[in-house]
Amino acid sequence: MPKKKNSLFTVIDDLQDELIAINNFIHDNPEIGNNEFKAIDKITKSLSMNGFEIEKGVCGLPTAFIATYEHGEGGPVFGLLCEYDALEGLGHACGHNLQAPTILGAAYSLIQEVKDSPFVIKVIGTPAEETTSGKIPMAEEGLFDDLDIALMMHGGDRTTVDGKSLAIDSLEFIFSGVSSHAAVAPEKGISALDGVLMMFNGIEYMREHVRDDVRIHGIISEGGIAPNIVPERAVANFLVRASNRTYLNEITKRVCDVAKGAALATGTEVIINKGKSLENKLNVQSLNDILLENAVKAGAKQITPPREKTGSTDFSIVTQRVPGACIRVAYVPFGTPNHTKEWVAAGITPAAHEAIIAGAKAIAGTLFDLMTDVEKLNVIKEDFQTAKASQGLEGVLK
Repeated sequence: MPKKKNSLFTVIDDLQDELIAINNFIHDNPEIGNNEFKAIDKITKSLSMNGFEIEKGVCGLPTAFIATYEHGEGGPVFGLLCEYDALEGLGHACGHNLQAPTILGAAYSLIQEVKDSPFVIKVIGTPAEETTSGKIPMAEEGLFDDLDIALMMHGGDRTTVDGKSLAIDSLEFIFSGVSSHAAVAPEKGISALDGVLMMFNGIEYMREHVRDDVRIHGIISEGGIAPNIVPERAVANFLVRASNRTYLNEITKRVCDVAKGAALATGTEVIINKGKSLENKLNVQSLNDILLENAVKAGAKQITPPREKTGSTDFSIVTQRVPGACIRVAYVPFGTPNHTKEWVAAGITPAAHEAIIAGAKAIAGTLFDLMTDVEKLNVIKEDFQTAKASQGLEGVLK
């Protein structure tokens, strides 16, 4: 390994106590999306003390921030993204407490050790990943568009770089009927619940005639008040996913048509509200390869090929605009599902602390490679343009 990269890793090792303290503080003070005030105060104070210029409240989001450090002129602009929201009632069951200390470790090592190459580092705090997603308005205002590369870290049950994610639409279906006594005058009632149930049945019939990558899953969030009252209101919430946005748009339209048909068939009315919508991740394999190579050099554990099955991520919005990758670093036993108490408990263990250090080294090593080898950066940018063209995005986004 080059001597300079070894020196980066040494700086990160020396920062271990500080980084672990930040992790443990965020873990022990869980805050839900758009309310992560303790977390950003801790993170931005550390960044400010290390020479970063801080801008809080970007895009009108009270817990979003951008911290900028510029060295020299004309160098590449690297975006290091971090999340810090917890799950309501559960805590840090997705490992977001690990992200900021990992990013800070990588950033601080670079600004301390890289003196002969110009660069800009932007640490970007993106709130509410689990709920409303701060990345959506931030992307709409173009806050990621000036980046040459965007990187993230996420804890996991293995160390890998995912090559894909599913595009997703969140849908709410509100059915309205007519209330009546279910025994005395059922003929005067129109059951909103019947509309919901027929919609569920229609969607079941759809499943035979969609691609294997499609996922449609929903719940009845409101089904009535009492069994002897014909429900005048019933609500269903669905998440619809597919491997790319173009096909997902077709599936979402079909799901909405099923709901409209169910309303027509049952004499009910339906209002359809579309919630959070995320793109599929745009994969740049050359960037993934460099990031995983550096994770190996950093001593990350449980290294595997990319996951065959993935969910959805709002980081995909960023990867549609600039080349981006997220290193997943193992800190829970293989096969342990996230959003569980096991992940919460693991968040302040030695394995979590080791994952922070390994992740910081992997990201620092990757950025060092791109700072010192212009050809690698050019290849990544070319691969990104090819990936955009393969999905018909050329000319649509940067």
